Amino acid sequence: MKGIADTGFLVAFANRRDRYFPWAYAIAETIEEPLLTCEAVLAEAAHHLQDSRLVLRMAETGLVRLAFALEAERTQLAALAERYHDRSPDLADLCLIRLSELHPRLPVLTLDTDFRVYRRNRRESIPLVMPPGL
Repeated sequence: MKGIADTGFLVAFANRRDRYFPWAYAIAETIEEPLLTCEAVLAEAAHHLQDSRLVLRMAETGLVRLAFALEAERTQLAALAERYHDRSPDLADLCLIRLSELHPRLPVLTLDTDFRVYRRNRRESIPLVMPPGL
């Protein structure tokens, strides 16, 4: 599998006690190349897991790869923030919406149901990989 990693996926994968760990682990076993992500997602994951070393190891071992330059995408992120102001998206969500625009063939691996509402390029639904029943 190829894709874009959101915080929830990384946290579930790293925490055996997480209810979504079996789903995340099964997905991780099918990964063909590092999942794309952004620094905001890694920061959130480190915060939730309370372990920056673990999150850095995800990058070192090739589970994820940083593939986003916030400064270069600042204008597009501001437009997305304005568009979704009523949903109060965090920076990681905005970056992932934009990553999905930049890499349209890749699904977003997430536990965040807001991604069912978010649209890339204004109208296109974002392909998602989510746990069954979520």
